[in-house]
Amino acid sequence: MREPDRFRAAVHVWAAGGADAAAAATLARALAGELSTVVLVEGLSDQYAVETLADRRDRDLAGEGVCVLPIGGAMSVARYLRLFGVQGLALTVRGLCDEAEEGFFRRGLEQAGFGAELSRSAMEALGFHVCVTDLEDELIRALGSAGVEQVIDAERDLAKFRVFQNQPAQRDRTIERQLRRFMGTMSGRKARYARALVGALDPGAIPRPLDRLLT
Repeated sequence: MREPDRFRAAVHVWAAGGADAAAAATLARALAGELSTVVLVEGLSDQYAVETLADRRDRDLAGEGVCVLPIGGAMSVARYLRLFGVQGLALTVRGLCDEAEEGFFRRGLEQAGFGAELSRSAMEALGFHVCVTDLEDELIRALGSAGVEQVIDAERDLAKFRVFQNQPAQRDRTIERQLRRFMGTMSGRKARYARALVGALDPGAIPRPLDRLLT
């Protein structure tokens, strides 16, 4: 297992608590010696998007001491922020979340001592960025529906998407909603398309939250 993966696994066990938490905390502290920054994201697809953009910009995140850490949903963010604060690993923390989960991240930051009554701009100043409505929507807007269909075609899923579009529940939806829903209908598809969509973006059309996170 690569060191970033060992670190992620240890932190997840530590955050969950339980009988193995103390040993996981010890391992996480040992592995954190090579890190400077942790980027908290909600899920695996967000991790893949961030790492794909970093690759496109010729950045070696591991070499820079940066670990992108999916936390399994925004409700866990306060717990993770405590682990990385001055009483925990004392690492720099950044983050990316969906608009619907902004409140969880705001409260987590406030509870961890990053400020009070934080606005979105204040969160951005701390390195925490909000996707509108979510990262998939940001990527679909950046590429446009025709561009996303080209990616789907390159992934050999266009015939499946046409069948999906013809389902009764989808016929009256906008193509943007159909595209977003299609990416979430099968396990692993959302994460796969996070990589593919970011890989297809024009360098000047990177969604602002993703761009700012890696600036």
